[in-house]
Amino acid sequence: MGLSNIDPDELMRPAVAVRIDGRDKASTLPLQSYRRAQLILTLHGFVSCAAPRGLWIIPPRCGMWIPANTPRTARISADGAICLLFVDPGLVKLPEVCCTLKVSQLLREIVQRLAELSPHYESDGPAGRLVGVLLDELSQAPTKQLHLPMSNDARLRRIAEALLSNPSDRGTMAVWAKRVAVSERTLARLILTETGMTFGRWRQQFHVLTALQRLSAGRPVQGVAEDLGYDSVSAFITMFKKTIGKSPGRYFAEHGEMLQA
Repeated sequence: MGLSNIDPDELMRPAVAVRIDGRDKASTLPLQSYRRAQLILTLHGFVSCAAPRGLWIIPPRCGMWIPANTPRTARISADGAICLLFVDPGLVKLPEVCCTLKVSQLLREIVQRLAELSPHYESDGPAGRLVGVLLDELSQAPTKQLHLPMSNDARLRRIAEALLSNPSDRGTMAVWAKRVAVSERTLARLILTETGMTFGRWRQQFHVLTALQRLSAGRPVQGVAEDLGYDSVSAFITMFKKTIGKSPGRYFAEHGEMLQA
């Protein structure tokens, strides 16, 4: 069942889920908002989501929480798959702004199971009881600061789109200013005003988000360093540690995962 087959806002159930696959070609979910809150759960592949004031790159084992009536659009890579969970407002106490949630294995499995069931399930039957557990688990999901501050400025969004297409682009501020037809000083002021970050810090945040997604998906550390245009693995690890506060190996070890060298 795909999103085109149902209107989540019309279903008289506390929560419904659908699965969407890239199906060998990249796909985009159009700009849309729902009266229900949403959780975008990455199953595999590369998934990004744009919402007001931010761009999220959603690693596997994490999800993006989108409050009710928040417009968003999402991109799914050709090898990607996601689950969309729609929840009635007020059923869970989570932030009223978009954020990244750490998704437990139990929550992940329940969402996938719910996506396999009819959206017209019996509320007092097995599926209804499963949803009760889902809501309890979702309400306890911890938040994580994993997004790229954005604005509606077309120039800044153009840079972000270009980096998504080619994360290894190491163009300087002067190069990017020329590409978007502004002075270097104007671009520096724009990025600082709109994101609260310098250009260098903003691009580092993008690199960290991309790295987390690719490392979570099983890409080796050396491969990710190359993907992001770093001259060496050590330079990449230094950047990651400076931004996150710990090395990639330690970060993932604390989440119970081992990385490929």
